[in-house]
Amino acid sequence: MSSTPSHIVPAQSPLQGILWMLASGLCFVGVTGVVRYLGTDLPAAQSAFLRFGWGAVFLLPALITVARAGVARGVMRLHLMRGALHIAAVVCWFYAMARIPLAEVTAIGYLNPVLLTLGMAVFMGEKLAFRRLAAIAVALLGALIVLRPGLREVTQGHLSQVGAACFFAGSYLFAKKLSGMVSAGQAVAVLSLIVTIGLAPLAWLVWVPVTAVQIGWLAVVAACATAGHYCMSRAFALAPVAVTQPVVFLQLVWATLLGRIVFGEAVDPFVLLGGGVIVASVSYITWREATLRRNPSVTPEV
Repeated sequence: MSSTPSHIVPAQSPLQGILWMLASGLCFVGVTGVVRYLGTDLPAAQSAFLRFGWGAVFLLPALITVARAGVARGVMRLHLMRGALHIAAVVCWFYAMARIPLAEVTAIGYLNPVLLTLGMAVFMGEKLAFRRLAAIAVALLGALIVLRPGLREVTQGHLSQVGAACFFAGSYLFAKKLSGMVSAGQAVAVLSLIVTIGLAPLAWLVWVPVTAVQIGWLAVVAACATAGHYCMSRAFALAPVAVTQPVVFLQLVWATLLGRIVFGEAVDPFVLLGGGVIVASVSYITWREATLRRNPSVTPEV
């Protein structure tokens, strides 16, 4: 039997994968930094609409390709359901970003893959073995360390970011469903268009005058987010997720430094600790799933 030609197998380079993931984290910190800088002058729905409007412009070539090819009705229904969840997520995220420290937004955001794992079990029947359940419990403990309810005030900004994590996890559930039906380019392009259209009436209801500078900064947000997703995809192509996942923790470090140096935010060791606990849990879940995929004979229960 002849082996698979090497030219169609992606070359693995863990170091390059780590560097791409590092670049991805810096891009996403750039996103949070700019949104934090813009503050509360623009309502969350309006900021999100302008950001995704720029994203739709950047993805216009892909949208033209999708329009020419057409989208099946059943697939479009999934796109729309994902878009609805994503709209709720980005509005919550923009609201939280302008009101709580960068590090706290980043740390709570680490819950996304944990909630996605729970969602896969609840809505898609995926089995959760004891070790994964324990890892999820540890991640939720990390979130409690960050929030510390009862020991300090949990603001609307904190609750909004928790809501964003839940809605993003729901969006990713539909993304996982769509991944076996459409190309990644179609999924991203259609999502950007649906979110922009869906945010338009919400933005109109709260619209305030916007300056050219604010529009320009939101274009930077869209560019950084697009670059961050590109770098992440490159990282996943070059190295196993189990290798690149721990690098995500550095995003919390960069966010903490940015918040301290640029915005004068206090460094909260509990946020760093809680974020580290969540990332460690997510890394374990990722490593465990990668191990099971490589060696199906390994029983999930152990």
